[in-house]
Amino acid sequence: MSGASRPPERLVLVRHGETDWNQERRLQGRTDNPLNGVGRAQARTAGLLLAADPWSVVVSSPLLRAVQTAHIIADAAGLQPAGTMAELIERDYGSAEGLHLNGLTEPEFTAALGTGEPERAVARRGLAALRGLASQFPGQRIIAVAHGTLIRLTLSELTGQRCPRVLNGEVVEVPLAALLEP
Repeated sequence: MSGASRPPERLVLVRHGETDWNQERRLQGRTDNPLNGVGRAQARTAGLLLAADPWSVVVSSPLLRAVQTAHIIADAAGLQPAGTMAELIERDYGSAEGLHLNGLTEPEFTAALGTGEPERAVARRGLAALRGLASQFPGQRIIAVAHGTLIRLTLSELTGQRCPRVLNGEVVEVPLAALLEP
């Protein structure tokens, strides 16, 4: 980020609302599932929480569940969604996608995950997305709707501390000081 441009005033990440696969504890990854009723309610709750403050822009991952969440939040905040950002897409879980987490043994889980996108690549992609948003929307207040694993890995990479699981509909503040460090 050049010294001439201003940093964003605020940047939050929101995990999309629940889908049937979340409810069933299945690894979703890039499978393009819609929100369920609970997920729409979670998105409305996040939207009402965020609407208490002024926001400039709402962007999302291109996956349907994130786009639907972004539209619900934008409606609550009185904004039009600014579109999607490919870098905010969820981790590619490879052959693990669609697997039920309940009853899966650790060796089975580890073997299946080995066919997907490496965690480090997800974290770097997420950081690049956040820095891109900061550069694209200087001085603005940004809501970015994304996915649990992407948010967790990106924030862990950004802060150097393990980030806990992010719940569906949860709003997470991005520490701008850490994001803007060289």
